Amino acid sequence: MAYRDLLNRLPAPVRWLAPPAALLAVTAGLVAAWSGEPDVAPPVPAAEAAGYCAALDAALPAAVLGHARRDPSPASPYTAAWASSPRTVLTCGGDRPEFLDDGTRKGPCVNEVSWGMTEDGAGGYRFATGLRRAYVVVEVPEGAYGNYADPLAYLADAVRSTVPTIDGKADSDCLDGA
Repeated sequence: MAYRDLLNRLPAPVRWLAPPAALLAVTAGLVAAWSGEPDVAPPVPAAEAAGYCAALDAALPAAVLGHARRDPSPASPYTAAWASSPRTVLTCGGDRPEFLDDGTRKGPCVNEVSWGMTEDGAGGYRFATGLRRAYVVVEVPEGAYGNYADPLAYLADAVRSTVPTIDGKADSDCLDGA
């Protein structure tokens, strides 16, 4: 009964607008929760790798094959993403991906950047640089592009120009015609 007395004390316009406003707020919250992509935890790179990753972040393209850059939350110079669903996610400066230790996981050489690769278990692929001063990992979900390796051509030039190889020379895996 106290609730009804409180409502009756409010001016009529407030009483009339309160239910639609509450419904609108709940609806907006639900839509935001359902339509958002999951967060991506940014890596915590060492100081040297952090500098390379920040430079990479600034050099990354605004779009990949027509998909606009829409970075994940929380915002970080160590993560980037393109498209909304499915989205391609790049991380820089994390730990060495385990699949790089398997010599059978050699991937493509694109614009003088060699990539290791593995399937992600959901029809997509994960790519990672292995011979550079910071590990760059690109996750390409199934159906994001006509060819799963297509986004690498858009990202490789930025990687090559900002994240040097370990020995300062050209990526040796790309020199043998791989």
